Amino acid sequence: MSVSAVQRVRQGLGELLAFARPVQMSLAAEYLTPPQQALFARLRRAEQLHSLNVLRALLAQGDTPRALAVAALLHDAGKICYPLTTGEKTLAVLARVFLPALARRWMDGDPRRRWQRPFVVYAHHPAWSAELLAAAGADETAIWLAAHHADDAARWTGHRHHDLLRRLQAADDAN
Repeated sequence: MSVSAVQRVRQGLGELLAFARPVQMSLAAEYLTPPQQALFARLRRAEQLHSLNVLRALLAQGDTPRALAVAALLHDAGKICYPLTTGEKTLAVLARVFLPALARRWMDGDPRRRWQRPFVVYAHHPAWSAELLAAAGADETAIWLAAHHADDAARWTGHRHHDLLRRLQAADDAN
């Protein structure tokens, strides 16, 4: 999964302007159970908007299984464990580009240390998302997709959910 610098800038601007955009909770409610809706409501506004855009991209392709829709809406739910500012997210992106070895080392750090938090969240939010989805009663496919949405999809070639993972990643990267 590689997202261009231009796409990252676009995402950052979208986050800064999220306060002015409405969140279509009714669309999320079409796919999420009440406990999952409560989890979605805990996401930051920018992450809700991002997740809805990921879902819309998948729906535009047609044939979107419910588990894929749930994963689209909640793949970043783990970020609620340690919310990040736009600046912290930017720091993590820049460090991964310009100081990749150091960024990888920091990913195994302590999220309670403010300067390590962006790297730890980047590395561990997929697993945290999967745990939160399981606690909210999601099915195993949605849980698996959330757990692996940041993995290299090639690692999962031949897995029964590989095609769904690739679709989720493409929609995530585009939004």
